[in-house]
Amino acid sequence: MPLGEVGRQEGHTYPGAMRIELCDDRGDAGFSWIVDEPATRTSHALASEGRVWLVDPVRDEDMLQRAGSLGRPAAVIQLVDRHNRDCAEIATELNVSHLVVPDAVPDSPFEAIALTRNRAWRETALWWPAAHTLVVAEALGTNEFFAAGPETVGVHLLLRLTPPRDALGPLAPEHLLVGHGRGLHGPAATDGLQRALEHSRGGLPRLLARVPGLAADAIRRRRST
Repeated sequence: MPLGEVGRQEGHTYPGAMRIELCDDRGDAGFSWIVDEPATRTSHALASEGRVWLVDPVRDEDMLQRAGSLGRPAAVIQLVDRHNRDCAEIATELNVSHLVVPDAVPDSPFEAIALTRNRAWRETALWWPAAHTLVVAEALGTNEFFAAGPETVGVHLLLRLTPPRDALGPLAPEHLLVGHGRGLHGPAATDGLQRALEHSRGGLPRLLARVPGLAADAIRRRRST
């Protein structure tokens, strides 16, 4: 089924009004969309040679139609075991593979990078060498639950003591896309990545100090919707 037709199907009913915004528009290479909520869930459409891969998608009619304009659907990729979102349903409707924490993405321009592989947390990152694009769903983020102080991107709280330096440190992305927050582009992408990995432990106290206030604000926002 074409992506545009999926977008016209009736979506899920979310509590309150879910506001979706376009972000990280990369032209023919794709774009992202973000949910206006405390978690700022971000989904991605990656386009290459007339095909489109959807990464951790949250269903939205306009965004799925926009993705369909970039090419035919190739697969739905779920980068974190717990990032179910609308991945399975969209993959079924499109009649494409639903790849969950894949060790490889067949017939694609992407390299799969294993970040965590344990019972509590399984996560894969995507590296797109030709487009200098790195997609990290959970180990890194740019919203206020991840980035503290001067950080533009931060390592997840639970990985601050053991950041994925070996896996991600050698990369120099021009586009850094995350699963929570807006992406970084140009020199800021590599600079932010390297600083996040290098200073993850030093930023831990600042982030811990902010967690109670952020959690309380998230609860207030959820109750107001």
